[in-house]
Amino acid sequence: MDLGNLISRDGILPLLKAKSKKQVLQELSAHAGKLTGLDQRDIFDTLLQRERLGSTGVGQGIAIPHGKISGLKQIIGLFARLEDPIDFDAIDDQPVDLVFVLLAPESAGADHLKALARISRLLREPSTIDKLRSGDDKMSMYSVLTEPAAAA
Repeated sequence: MDLGNLISRDGILPLLKAKSKKQVLQELSAHAGKLTGLDQRDIFDTLLQRERLGSTGVGQGIAIPHGKISGLKQIIGLFARLEDPIDFDAIDDQPVDLVFVLLAPESAGADHLKALARISRLLREPSTIDKLRSGDDKMSMYSVLTEPAAAA
């Protein structure tokens, strides 16, 4: 699965300022609302409900909040590098500074799981993580997120 089909340059926030997990989810939900035309509160509620099931902080400073949204036409992704790492209740108890949000239509089924798996594989690569942490603009981060998919 090519992440270029899931994320656009407008879906990248290279230096997000947030002080808490809730604020990160609010900011990314607001941005997702602008990109999709859907209610940011519905997006936030969906992501928050998922976090209540268990943290999406997967370790190594990475979180992948995700959920299915009514009215969404296709799977979309947003990526943010946080200005300062925050507590995300991650499985390794490390603060999070890289967040990839994945939103899918309610009918997405296996495609949602394939997209999650693709993101997870990409964000396990140490060189990818280093590039995302050192990138300072949307274009360089977009390239890092989408080029490995073409090579895979």
